[in-house]
Amino acid sequence: MFTKLKHSQFVLNYRRMWPFIKPYWFRALLATLITIPIGSLDAVIALSLKPYMDMVVIDKSIESPFYIPLLIILFTLIQSGLDYSSTYLNTWVGSKITMELKQKLYKKLVYFESNFFDTSSSGMVIYRFDNDPNLACSGLLNNLKVFTSRIFSSISLIAVLIYTSWQLAIIAISVLFISLYPLTKIRAKIKEITKRTAVAGGEAVTLYNETYAGNKTIASYNLQRHQEMLFGEVLKKLFKLSIKQTQKTGWLSPMMHIIISIGIALVIWAGSSLIMNNTITSGSFVAFMTAMLMLYTPIKNIGKNYNQVQLSFMAIERVFELLELPIKIKNKKNARALEGLHNEITFKDVNFEYTPNTPVLSNINLHFKKGQTIAFVGNSGGGKTTLVNLIPRFYDIKSGSIQIDGVDIRDFTLESLREKIAVVFQDNFLFSGTIRENILLGKPNATQAEIDLAVKSACLEDFVHHLEHGLDTDIGERGTLLSGGQKQRVAIARAFLKNAPIVILDEATSALDNKSEAIVQQAIDNLMKDRTVFVIAHRLSTIQNADKIVVVNEGKIVEEGTHEKLLNIENGAYRALYMAQFKSK
Repeated sequence: MFTKLKHSQFVLNYRRMWPFIKPYWFRALLATLITIPIGSLDAVIALSLKPYMDMVVIDKSIESPFYIPLLIILFTLIQSGLDYSSTYLNTWVGSKITMELKQKLYKKLVYFESNFFDTSSSGMVIYRFDNDPNLACSGLLNNLKVFTSRIFSSISLIAVLIYTSWQLAIIAISVLFISLYPLTKIRAKIKEITKRTAVAGGEAVTLYNETYAGNKTIASYNLQRHQEMLFGEVLKKLFKLSIKQTQKTGWLSPMMHIIISIGIALVIWAGSSLIMNNTITSGSFVAFMTAMLMLYTPIKNIGKNYNQVQLSFMAIERVFELLELPIKIKNKKNARALEGLHNEITFKDVNFEYTPNTPVLSNINLHFKKGQTIAFVGNSGGGKTTLVNLIPRFYDIKSGSIQIDGVDIRDFTLESLREKIAVVFQDNFLFSGTIRENILLGKPNATQAEIDLAVKSACLEDFVHHLEHGLDTDIGERGTLLSGGQKQRVAIARAFLKNAPIVILDEATSALDNKSEAIVQQAIDNLMKDRTVFVIAHRLSTIQNADKIVVVNEGKIVEEGTHEKLLNIENGAYRALYMAQFKSK
């Protein structure tokens, strides 16, 4: 049963890894083949001691085989050279495979839907997408080299044992197999602990990320001790798991050491009798003992290598769990390109939920014409952002349909759909690099004239003019060297350059002070011209001129109309929001 399990596990992992190994199969095979003489030459050293001991030590022959010590040195030099070559090739192949795995995983990562990131911590993503490929490749290949060389070393040394004394070989080989039996129990013992260690490791990385991103919050609220305590708890968890893993596996090498020591004692006891009976010569016994010790010594420590191989196998399994995760939001078969918005956007009986049986949007029916500005307002958490996030398919609806010019958006390719939509978020993400590089993300092949127009339209011209390096000014990771208003205007310039017919503004000015808001609002007004615009608004003063205002509360449309119409509804939801904001006036 164990053999079948191990065989099927090895075959499955091999089949999974083969596409990554295939481009480098020759080097990988060569690295493996080199280990054969590395291991096999051990037998030559052991076997050479038989004639040497019989002729020199026992017979004291003057015709001693003086060349044997020289041969031992020569074979050792050959072994060392081959060992270096094997290590180099293994490292080269392992690094290449790791690189390919990480590239494949990253490609998977960038295509995952938003829900994946909603439910995965940054630490777990980094741990599984970066750490596991390292462990899967380097750990497996390095230990594969050890195992392969020891397998062939063991085969050749067992041949020496049988050749020098088949009687003693029976004892030695029996003890060898008994000592290897505990290896069958390792995988089941460490699998759960390894999973929990990965989770705890991810928590540690998350804390590092949060400390980096939230350093000002930590300082302003004096949270240093709090963060220390949190990190300490994670370290304690990792420590306990490490100790548990040692408890589960640490006994393996000592147990094998005890069993092998018993085997050596039995061989010495039996060998003494065979020498006394002249069944074997003293030289044969010395050669036998040397071969047996060379066979047993690495076996005593093989438990550690075997443990590492199992960890590598589990890492491979975790890597392919990610690679085999289905991309839920993707192009359907025969999807067509969206050429543009010509007439209208329609929501028909749309229902949505993040988690099963927990409705977020219920029975949404809306109709918008091309060129209109539509504002979504309502209580916080009512579903406004969720509703507009469905248009570029950041999430897919549960039922109903969202149509552009009468065609369900799921019938369009994702790339063409999102190409026609520009989004300006409340907290826009800027990439490390320069202002120019971030703006060009809207249109990588834009001309300088197009860039200048986007900068002017986004009210960035004066700001950029006063910078020493202008558009080529580095803005730091996540744009940390820019103010909130400046980051918003860079994002708006990026949206200008994209020149999409549909624009989504997700509370783009709510986090700004009055002065910054006025400048950003002017940039937004420029962006909205001649486009179909969806605005999520907190400040109702910014959307009074919208063609249609939609009030969303608790996942349902409760009102829709113009500012004047909604304001005149007695006890209306919009009127209540408006009066709450402007009651002081």
